[in-house]
Amino acid sequence: MKKEQVVVERTFNAPIEKVWRAITDNNELKNWYFQLKDFQAKVGFKFDFIGGPEDGTQYLHLCEVTEVVEGKKLTYSWRYDNYPGNSFVTWELFDKGEQTLLVLTHIGLETFEEIGPDFAKTSFNGGWTYFMHTALKNHLEPAES
Repeated sequence: MKKEQVVVERTFNAPIEKVWRAITDNNELKNWYFQLKDFQAKVGFKFDFIGGPEDGTQYLHLCEVTEVVEGKKLTYSWRYDNYPGNSFVTWELFDKGEQTLLVLTHIGLETFEEIGPDFAKTSFNGGWTYFMHTALKNHLEPAES
């Protein structure tokens, strides 16, 4: 089985503390990510949410925080209720002064490959690209009016 991963990078015009808050504070997550009942950047914290293609099946995602390096790195497991497979999503932040490089890596996608097209690498790539380059960008860098 070939190991499959998605890596999406973006440099934001925002200091690292602001980006860290955006990916770890549930009040901020609700503005650009999934609607989570609760979220805590603490190892062992479990969370779930419903998500899927806009015009397709919605899936219950089951996640558990597995690593936290305050202000620098967050990793959680990512799997689906009643489906085989398990993967991991890592957000890594790199301080560039007034800017922050954020690198998202989603590994273990090959464990989902037999489930169907909603779980293909291209689907994950499209989703994470949207979250990094559109949703989070708009949250961190609102358009000037």
